[in-house]
Amino acid sequence: MIDQLDALMLARIQFAFVISFHIVFPAFSIGLASWLTVLEFRWLKTGEPIYAEVYKHWVKIFAVVFGMGVVSGVVMSYQFGTNWAVFSDKAGNVLGPLLAYEVLTAFFLEASFLGIMLFGWGRVSKRMHFASTAIVAIGTLISGFWILSANSFMQTPQGFMLGADGILYPTNWFEIIFNPSFPYRYAHMMTAAFLTTAFVVGGIGAYYLQSKKHKEHRQHGRVMLGMAMIMAIFVAPAQVLIGDEHGLNTLEHQPAKIAAMEGIWEDERGAALRLFALPDQENQTNKYEVAIPYVSGLILTHSFDGEVKGLKNWAPEDQPPVAIVFWAFRIMVGIGTLMVLVGLFSLYKYFKKQQYDPQSVWFHRAWMMMTPLGFIALLAGWFVTETGRQPWTVYGVIRTAESMSPLAAQQVATTLIGFIVLYVFVFGAGSFYILRLIAQGPKPFEDPAEDNFYEHSVTESQGRTLSGDSSPDQSTKENIDTPADDVDDGGLH
Repeated sequence: MIDQLDALMLARIQFAFVISFHIVFPAFSIGLASWLTVLEFRWLKTGEPIYAEVYKHWVKIFAVVFGMGVVSGVVMSYQFGTNWAVFSDKAGNVLGPLLAYEVLTAFFLEASFLGIMLFGWGRVSKRMHFASTAIVAIGTLISGFWILSANSFMQTPQGFMLGADGILYPTNWFEIIFNPSFPYRYAHMMTAAFLTTAFVVGGIGAYYLQSKKHKEHRQHGRVMLGMAMIMAIFVAPAQVLIGDEHGLNTLEHQPAKIAAMEGIWEDERGAALRLFALPDQENQTNKYEVAIPYVSGLILTHSFDGEVKGLKNWAPEDQPPVAIVFWAFRIMVGIGTLMVLVGLFSLYKYFKKQQYDPQSVWFHRAWMMMTPLGFIALLAGWFVTETGRQPWTVYGVIRTAESMSPLAAQQVATTLIGFIVLYVFVFGAGSFYILRLIAQGPKPFEDPAEDNFYEHSVTESQGRTLSGDSSPDQSTKENIDTPADDVDDGGLH
């Protein structure tokens, strides 16, 4: 089947494949880093070992997720120079600095303190370790800021001029960075990252509460599920409101995408919500449509008679692939609705004081069922965003067909197959290791600080070595490694 596709379609498939792998890991690491910061803060504030045990368990998972995110991100960025060199040439003046700022302000910050976060437990002070965790979390948010700014510029470009040579030249960096869709996309994406992480953590916590193999981890499961419930109860409904504002912004700046999301072909006042349809782009219609009158119009325009433009306002070559956008949007919204319902279920169980009761089997199963769904919603949302922008790389300015490097289909197909094989092996191994860590569960807490780790007393021989005195008198040679009676060597001897 691959040999029947042209180079452009193969390049698009390759980029979709790579970014689908990549987006999962940074989103998960954003949520995990912030959650680990809260966990360590709770440990420092309460002194309860349970928080440290959960932290030390999940920081191992964070390390694997962060590493896979870096690896997949490097591969993705290289494609701008291999498969999309023309796009890089035309848009590089704008997007290049944004991606460079992401490296300078976020990646360097994360790299500087990641080592302390992962390996500094007991080797630096507790406050320094907590500060390192918090800085890494802030770094992930900053990274998301620049990446979402660059992507949002491609969706709603402004603050530039198009030269006679077809190259984009920046004229106002503030307008470029804070383009019209950026605040909504950033809020929507960061919230999605937090919710995805919360449902993974909560689902695993529910598993520990129900599993007979993890009776010693029931208390850890209570911590995980309890903290995840807070996100489900408060943040899931907030995401609905953020998504509504994002939709209104998209209607203003990318009406064709909205029409594809809703499966609307003709202009409609009081547009209906299509629960089910099979979009037929060739004939510009829907098959087997099941719709509720006025609902889409009410959601999109906040009015019963608000008008929504149909796809027929754009030439067929200017329309996005409707079926992908239409169904990806419904998957995202459907999973978001489930998140809200699980949040309400959690609130009910909280007031009944049954959230940790082993008898609450269906409640815990609901959380376990939700564990992978956040990732699916995340990918579905990105399919809506990126596929709905087509046929443009920079919306209304640079077409995707004009952005590709002069490559033969065979060249792109070869690298695509190589990526598939390599990714299945590498990321399959990483995912398997994460599952093994989860199956093992948290280990009992041991605090190196309790062993006088921070008391750096030395023996006489060590002191002489440090001072450069290589000729101790005879009275000290016999007991050269014995610390003085009044010196606490902190266990070094």
